[in-house]
Amino acid sequence: MKPIIAVVVAAILLAACQTTPLEPPRANAQLKPTKGNKTFGEATFEQAGDKVRVVVFVQGLKPGQEHGLHIHEAADCSGDATGAKGHFNPLGKPHGRYGSAERHAGDLPSLKANKAGRANVQVDLDIVTVTPGPASIIGRGLVVHAGPDDFKTQPHGNAGARIACGVIQAG
Repeated sequence: MKPIIAVVVAAILLAACQTTPLEPPRANAQLKPTKGNKTFGEATFEQAGDKVRVVVFVQGLKPGQEHGLHIHEAADCSGDATGAKGHFNPLGKPHGRYGSAERHAGDLPSLKANKAGRANVQVDLDIVTVTPGPASIIGRGLVVHAGPDDFKTQPHGNAGARIACGVIQAG
């Protein structure tokens, strides 16, 4: 009987030593309308190796219009969200089109609203993280702008007023 107990105990100990895969670090932001606007939505951020997968859904946009989308330096979404400051730019780069070598870490693809005023975007970012460090987006603001980003005007892309804003939070 003792050998059976030893085998059972060994099996239990081996099972306890096995590690379960850890969930990747995640963050989210609830986009709320800024003063006088009706735009709202949500965003998720998930660390995937050296990239962060960003998924954004927004409603209440002007149908058929493009809207600038950026991660901003600060998490102040009060009033008109100007307290969110400029685009997140830890590497000191000029504003530019998402995917180019010369761009802010916070430069994202534009949202293109459908006929119902809804838009979504999914993109993998290569400059930012949801883990601690200088490139972390935790505690920053995610901002939807009233107009399209021209990807040229410095330092902000001339995308207009901030119509929705959310604080990026770990979780």
